[in-house]
Amino acid sequence: MHITIAKVDETYFDGEAESLTVPGIDGELTIMGNHMPLITNLKEGSVVVRDKSLPAGRQEFPIQGGVLEVRAEGATVLL
Repeated sequence: MHITIAKVDETYFDGEAESLTVPGIDGELTIMGNHMPLITNLKEGSVVVRDKSLPAGRQEFPIQGGVLEVRAEGATVLL
């Protein structure tokens, strides 16, 4: 699935991955391909992108909050 993690002026990640784990306001969420559409607020914590092609199989991004949008094409985290 395609994942984008970005601020207005900077993109932290834009590529394919197996899963995305985010700190939702009601608890941690893991998103995988073909997930149902979803929009939710995020709280402070870490966003983790997992894929075999990444160093150590994962990449982690600390966040102060944001919004997650999941759709058929993939997921977008706006910080």
